Amino acid sequence: MWKLTKKYMKDVWVLLWSKTEVDEKAIATLKEVQKRYKLTAQEIEDVASAMKEVANQIDDIPNALKGNGRKGRKVVHKQKSKAEIAKAKASRKAWEEANKKK
Repeated sequence: MWKLTKKYMKDVWVLLWSKTEVDEKAIATLKEVQKRYKLTAQEIEDVASAMKEVANQIDDIPNALKGNGRKGRKVVHKQKSKAEIAKAKASRKAWEEANKKK
């Protein structure tokens, strides 16, 4: 009986030490470090891609100094809604009528 009680006490002691705040703090710290590492790696990738874009844009400076036009994406014009088109047509008709009378 004494051996069984002694073994039980040792098991409880080990269990208590395994659940201490030190372990919980270590686990929490490890999770925080992993999270920060992931965010930092992502930010470094973003910076690297931005640096590549800047390097590509630097090549355009001499051409701009020579007076050549810009290269790159063409400007995409936003399509007007049907209401805007109708309003523009109405104002155009009013303008034409005003100019015809003169």
